[in-house]
Amino acid sequence: MDRRGFIASLIAGAALPALPGHGFGGAPRMHGLIGKMRAQPGQRAALAAILLEGTAAMPGCLSYIVAEDAADADVLWITEVWDGTASHEASLALPAVREAIAKGRPLIAGFESQVRTRPLGGQGLPAA
Repeated sequence: MDRRGFIASLIAGAALPALPGHGFGGAPRMHGLIGKMRAQPGQRAALAAILLEGTAAMPGCLSYIVAEDAADADVLWITEVWDGTASHEASLALPAVREAIAKGRPLIAGFESQVRTRPLGGQGLPAA
């Protein structure tokens, strides 16, 4: 599965509240993703560099973190927070993101877990 398919599957499964895309009182609801990505053996650093280089200018992206798994030398964890689902979906059409997907695809061995979240806030994020 490529990054686009991985991300699309993340946003497809969760139940939505009565006002899709909005939290309590009609305030916009943030959109979060957490994914475990396995790199081809020995390619984790190269894959991480590709993922990080294509993330500088993604409108609506509040946080995009690529982290190494401390116990597995081939695993990366990607944690994303967006101002909404629409911003995340639009990011997949950005040239830098499409280029990162194309460059990174051969280095990806698989996607082991994927979770969609509804961030409530935290350091550096607005309150939901």
